[in-house]
Amino acid sequence: MRIMVTGGAGFIGSALVRYLIKEVGAEVLVYDKLTYAGNLASLELVASANNYHFMQADICDAEAVNRAISDFKPNHIMHLAAESHVDRSITGSKTFIETNVMGSFTMLEAARNYWQNLEGADKDKFRFLHVSTDEVYGSLGAEGLFHETTAYDPSSPYSASKAASDHLAKAWHRTYGFPVVISNCSNNYGPYHFPEKLIPLNILNALEGKPLPVYGNGMNIRDWLYVDDHARALHLICSQGRLGETYNVGGNNERTNIDVVRAICTLMDEFRPQNAPHDKLIEFVTDRPGHDARYAIDANKLETELGWHAQESFDSGIEKTVKWYLENENWWRPLRGGVYSGERLGVL
Repeated sequence: MRIMVTGGAGFIGSALVRYLIKEVGAEVLVYDKLTYAGNLASLELVASANNYHFMQADICDAEAVNRAISDFKPNHIMHLAAESHVDRSITGSKTFIETNVMGSFTMLEAARNYWQNLEGADKDKFRFLHVSTDEVYGSLGAEGLFHETTAYDPSSPYSASKAASDHLAKAWHRTYGFPVVISNCSNNYGPYHFPEKLIPLNILNALEGKPLPVYGNGMNIRDWLYVDDHARALHLICSQGRLGETYNVGGNNERTNIDVVRAICTLMDEFRPQNAPHDKLIEFVTDRPGHDARYAIDANKLETELGWHAQESFDSGIEKTVKWYLENENWWRPLRGGVYSGERLGVL
């Protein structure tokens, strides 16, 4: 099996690539622009494998995309490349539209042209997985879950750009018969997560005795999904999902943001007691514009049709995550020192 993974040097993408190479044994081409969030150090565990290949290029570059596809001849394309941080989209929306919308269009067109020229079994087994987010659905109230049929209602430039790309993927299936499958996931966390996001930012701030910023009153709720569970789900969806369908991926681990940060503090008190209690560092800051109140995924379709189940609870996953950051300073220190030092983003 030959699989092209766009954004394969990013957080979720690198977890997927490690899984595909080590557990599935697939021949994998990582296609990545290596923006600030792309990091080849996240692929060091598999970079020497004979079934690993890498190409640095932009998904908006049609010539490069077409060359990569025609040379590698993938059976599956798993499209994860995207600008993904809501805060950055608030003050830099143009990049999100260019990458997430036009880049996805470029990928879909290049893949469709390639697929149309395939024959027989090669054409039948070709799949294009478009990987998206639960944020396209907007905000939930205190009750209810996001289903695959939930109406789209994006709140941020990021989620709007992902919603647009989802619609493109579905339209390419309905108009051209192109073999697309779509996934929408809840908030991921785990090792190799770029330290602008809530969990890695607060782990590293706690380690360094810096304030732990929590937006608003900290009561916004997210459904947390351990990244390795997500990687397994993506492989299943791509290889076994029904064409034209959407599959929601969630960890069934709803937590308020403040409870997530307090869980990090409790673990840091245990693992780095010299700075305890770490919850004294919690600092409530001005809320994010358009901050959705609650996300929660119903993953029943994925579980019943494809037999996937999350293996990590939030408690087990967050402990693994904190330990990983404490043990892998060589990975995050160059980022923390030279790429992003922890400053507030998305301030109007």
